Amino acid sequence: MSVKADPTYALQPSAQQVPTSTNYITNFDFLNQYLPDTYEKEFERYGNRTLASFLRMVGAEMPSNSDRIEWAEQGRLHIKYTNCTTTVLTNSDVATFTIPNTNFDPTLSGGATQAIRKGQTVFIQSQDGANTPQSLKAIVTDTTANTIVVAFYRANGITTTTVATQYTIFIYGSEFRKGSVAMEGSLEADDVFFNNSPIIIKDKYAVSGSDMAQIGWVEVTTENGANGYLWYLKSEHETRLRFDDYLETAMIEAVPAEVGSGVAALTATTSVGNKGSEGVFYVVNERGNVWTGGPPVDLAGWDSIISRLDKQGAIEENVVFVNRNFGFQIDDMLAAQNSYGAGGTSYGLFDNDKEMALNLGFTGFRRGYDFYKSDWKYLNDPTMRGGLNGAAGSGTIDGLLVPAGSTSVYDQILGKNAKRPFLHVRYRASETEDRRYKTWITGSAGGASNSGLDAMEVHFLSERAVCTLGANNFFIFEQ
Repeated sequence: MSVKADPTYALQPSAQQVPTSTNYITNFDFLNQYLPDTYEKEFERYGNRTLASFLRMVGAEMPSNSDRIEWAEQGRLHIKYTNCTTTVLTNSDVATFTIPNTNFDPTLSGGATQAIRKGQTVFIQSQDGANTPQSLKAIVTDTTANTIVVAFYRANGITTTTVATQYTIFIYGSEFRKGSVAMEGSLEADDVFFNNSPIIIKDKYAVSGSDMAQIGWVEVTTENGANGYLWYLKSEHETRLRFDDYLETAMIEAVPAEVGSGVAALTATTSVGNKGSEGVFYVVNERGNVWTGGPPVDLAGWDSIISRLDKQGAIEENVVFVNRNFGFQIDDMLAAQNSYGAGGTSYGLFDNDKEMALNLGFTGFRRGYDFYKSDWKYLNDPTMRGGLNGAAGSGTIDGLLVPAGSTSVYDQILGKNAKRPFLHVRYRASETEDRRYKTWITGSAGGASNSGLDAMEVHFLSERAVCTLGANNFFIFEQ
């Protein structure tokens, strides 16, 4: 048994660029004795149709006065290199290791220079596990830009090696003789800098003065509580609601224009944008953690997620925003941990008496960290991501894990470190211009009298960007 494919939910657009016949009374046949019996108020068959809520729940909004928003994030405190190689002979007491350039970030001040210094003690382990012993302790006796010379604490050093073997090396301390000179050289802390650019989001509603004189016959309402009997009020308020949703979805979905792309090639002769911005999904895919192949459906899958979070910021509390399918899978996984879960009789700490409705859902769980589950309407709405093909490999997004709390960053406007939510919006503003949410009316109708246009035009504008701090603590769940 399954849900029949037809009839299904309607997906035709609910708005058009011209007034439609449904906005006016069209039956003027007064000779017809069978006049329709009409309801005065339209029925809200799709419930609350708005989507905006995600960023309001997890973030904040704050002003910015620049075309470019920059922030610094801390790098790792300790030093570790991978894929290191050596050509040392078997049973040698000393060895020279080469540290490949893939370990270095060319944007940092150190460039392609390794940071291990003479006198430091290091842990060395073969990455393939084929050589014995798999781990060695050694002291650094000399260094160059991308090599270190070590003397092993263990006699005979590496007992077996091949040129193809790769090693992991990290510092665990240092050792010096009595009366020796100080440590050679020093290390400078390097921050990792990120940036984003705000984009301008616009919308407009227009109605002619003549059409405003046509009185509608159906009372209209919208999700923000607006109501009235003038049909154009509904269209204006729905434009506003649609704009509110786009303020959020643009911050979630935005991508930067790649060099050589069609957007980057747009010239100043066109009014549309040409740079893009880094939305939440883009940043997490680029700098965060990605789970593919469908949502994790068992504890083993979540254990691998927790293991990855251990290696990142280890944020104690996290919120998982999920679509309906992912939410049910989490509920079923948690219910299966109960000895009565298979029968569906005990999904929580209640007695299941005959007067109580059975609660088959969970709001969260703790396993290493606290995970709170929240349904995300944007991922369920069929006019947005809820209507996309969810086949394996399609890249459809099932959920997003967002760390709770805030982090400390350097704020350029304040000129000092400040606490900021991991996810927040920056909008353009100054003492004379606030572009967080601008709306104004032009024309000569509907109370406006600032132009010769025989119409009322309601304009909406915002200029904003989302800042995803510590993207390495986020998880995105994709098919």
